[in-house]
Order: sequence, then structure tokens, then C-alpha cells
Amino acid sequence: MKNVIRIICILVLIVVISVILIILQFDKRKELNEVGGENNVEERVKSDQELAEEFAEKMKPKIEEHLQKRDIHHFIKTITFEKDVTINPMGDITIDGYVNDEPEKYGFSASLQYRAKKIGSMSFDSDLSDRFIDWEEYKDEPEIKENYLKSFTKKEREQYLKDIGEKE
Repeated sequence: MKNVIRIICILVLIVVISVILIILQFDKRKELNEVGGENNVEERVKSDQELAEEFAEKMKPKIEEHLQKRDIHHFIKTITFEKDVTINPMGDITIDGYVNDEPEKYGFSASLQYRAKKIGSMSFDSDLSDRFIDWEEYKDEPEIKENYLKSFTKKEREQYLKDIGEKE
């Protein structure tokens, strides 16, 4: 009987020591994962940014093509892209740029969808958007164009008409 009690005590002691060792190992792994986890998150964000920049670079010709399609008056001479590429909270990649070396007047922004591999949407500064107006649609209503042109100063009006190819 004494032997059975000794064996049971030894087994209980072995189990208790094993459980303590397992708990200690788990805590050490948890600490390592927390410290290493921060590095992994930083690396992942960094690689996401790199992927976004690579994707934006591949999409630049498509953005240029989209701008050229909108440019019915052949106003665009040069297209310049900003260096910064951002990832918005919804996961879209945004790249900004401008045309004809005038970032204040003729800027644009393209929202790219990485998963779909396409341009999601584009927005244009109002001055650039004005250069895309197709006045042929209003040929039966010339007063619309006249009223629109009256909103400009004389210098702006002349420049606008030049930009859309109606004046030399």
C-alpha cells in the first residue's frame, strides 16, 4: 500500500511539474510573438505600400489612356503623376497627378481597385473638367455656352477658347 501511495505521489508531482513547464513555455512564446508581431505588422504595411506603388506604376498607362479619351479637344500636352501613392481605408489605391505642368489648375486623382485591377473612379479639378465639355451636345442651345463663357474674365475666356481649339 505504501508503494501505491508513493507511485501516486510521484505521478502527481510529475504532472504538476509538466503543467508548470508547459505554462512557462507558453508565456515565453506569447512574449516572443508580441514583440515579433509588431515587426510583422510593420513589414506587412510596408509591403502593402510597396505593392500599391507597383500597382499604381502599372496602371499609369491606363490612367493616361482614360484622360486622353476624355480630352476631346486635344488640350492635354503632358501628364505628370505625383510620387505619393496612398491606400485609403476601403483598400483603394489613390494616385494624383496634373496635366500641362499646372498642378494648381489641372489636377486629377485616380482611385485604383487592386483586386479588380482597374480604375475605380477619377476626379478632376474644375478647370480641367471644363476642358472636357463637349459643346456639340449643346449645339441646339447656344445660349448655354454663351452664359458659361460669360462667367469667365476676358483673359480666361480667350484662354478657354484656345484650350478647346476654337481660337488660335
